[in-house]
Amino acid sequence: MLTVSKKTNRWSNWTGNVQSQPRHIAMPQSLDEVISVVRACKADGTRIRVVGSGHSFTRLVQTEECLLSLDRLQGIVHVDQEQQTVEVWAGTKLKTLGALLHQAGYSQENLGDINAQSIAGAVSTGTHGTGIQFGSVSTQVVGLTVVTASGEVLEVSEQSHPDLFKAMQVSLGLLGIIVRVKLRVLPAYRLRYQSHRMPLDECLSSLDTFKQSHRHFEFYTFPYSDTVQVKFMNETSEPSSANQQWSYMKKMVVENGLFWLLSESCRLRPTLTQSVSKLSAQSVLNVNESGYSHELFATPRLVRFYEMEYCIPAEHMGEAIKEMRQAIEQERFAVHFPLECRYVKQDDIWLSPAYERDSAFIAVHMYKGMPYEAYFSRMEQIFRRFGGRPHWGKMHNMTAEHLHQVYPRLPDFLAIRAQLDPDGMFVNPYLSELFGLT
Repeated sequence: MLTVSKKTNRWSNWTGNVQSQPRHIAMPQSLDEVISVVRACKADGTRIRVVGSGHSFTRLVQTEECLLSLDRLQGIVHVDQEQQTVEVWAGTKLKTLGALLHQAGYSQENLGDINAQSIAGAVSTGTHGTGIQFGSVSTQVVGLTVVTASGEVLEVSEQSHPDLFKAMQVSLGLLGIIVRVKLRVLPAYRLRYQSHRMPLDECLSSLDTFKQSHRHFEFYTFPYSDTVQVKFMNETSEPSSANQQWSYMKKMVVENGLFWLLSESCRLRPTLTQSVSKLSAQSVLNVNESGYSHELFATPRLVRFYEMEYCIPAEHMGEAIKEMRQAIEQERFAVHFPLECRYVKQDDIWLSPAYERDSAFIAVHMYKGMPYEAYFSRMEQIFRRFGGRPHWGKMHNMTAEHLHQVYPRLPDFLAIRAQLDPDGMFVNPYLSELFGLT
C-alpha cells in the first residue's frame, strides 16, 4: 500500500532510498475521479506521477507536485471465458490478483518472485519472472484503459491502436494513467518447485539444457563460493504439498530472519562478507513441493536491499557471470548477496529490455546501509559491454545518449509521448533528465 507519513506527507519507496514530499496526494476510487484529478491538474499546471507499491529503486515516481495512488482501484472488472481474458483495476496488487484469479479458475502464465507490486506498476516497468518460453508481465497484456493528459479515456489494444499499444505496454507512466488492464490468462495450474545446491561449473555448463527443458529455471551464484542455488518449476498434476505452510515458515526463518542477522553483521563488519556469502551458499534449502502457480512464484522478501538489474542477450549469460565473479574477487567487493540469474523470451514492446532478443536478466544486490556505488558501477561496465539494457525499476547510470543506443524504438516512443502529453504533465525531473526531455 501507499507508504506516506501522515505528519509530513512524505512518501518513501520500499527501500527508503527515494523520498519526496508531494503537495497533493490523490487516491481516486473510480475512473471518473481519475479524470477529475487529471483535469484539475491540467487547469493549474500541476504535474502528476502515479505510484503503485513503491518497489522501484529509481526516482520514477518521485514528485513534489501530485502523487496519484491507485490503491483504491483494485479487483476484477470482467472475466471473458470465451477469450480467456480478465480485465482488472490497475491498482490491484499481484498477490491479491493471484488469489482472485484462482477463485475464478485462472492463473497468470508467469510472474516474478515478488508479488507486492500493483499490476499497472509491474506492466509499466517491464517486471518479469523467468522462463525462456515466457515474456515479461507486459506481454500478458491485451488491452489497456488509459486516461491521457487531456483527460481523454483511451481503450488501447494491438487491434485498435497498434503503435500506441506497443508504446503503452512498458511506458513508465509517461503516456497517461493506466486505470484498467486486460490480461491473457490460463486455466489454473499447479507447479512442482525444486531447489537445491549445485557446483557452479556444473550449472554454467548446463545452462542451455536447463533453460530449454524446464518451464521455469533460475539460479543464484554466491560471491566467493563455487556453490550455486538452482530453482526449477514445471507443471504438474500432483496435489498441493501437505507441508507447504511449514516450507513457508522455513523460508521466513532462514531466507529472511537468519539472513537479516547475517546481513546486519556484514554491515557492521564488512570483512565478514566473504564468510557470510560462503555460509549462505551452504545453507541453501533443499525444497521439493507442489502447489498452484500463484502460491509458488513469489518468495517472501523482508530483508531490504538496493538492486541493479540488466538484460543481456541470453547466449551471453555464462560468459557474463564468469566475468562478474572474477571482477568481484579481484576487487574484493564487500558483498554477500548472490547474483540472481533469470531468462526471458524476446518480445516486440518498444521499451522492453527484452525487445527483439531472448534475454538473460542478471540482478546484483547490496544490503541496505552498505555502500553499493563502486560495486554496482563495476558490474554495470560488464553489463554494458554485453549490450545491456537496464530494468527500468532498478538502479542504473544510463544517460539519454546510451539509452538511444540500446533501445532502437525509443525515438518512436518519445514522439508518441510528445503527442499525448505536450506539456509534460506526467514527467518528473528524473525522467526529464533520463530521456533528455525539454
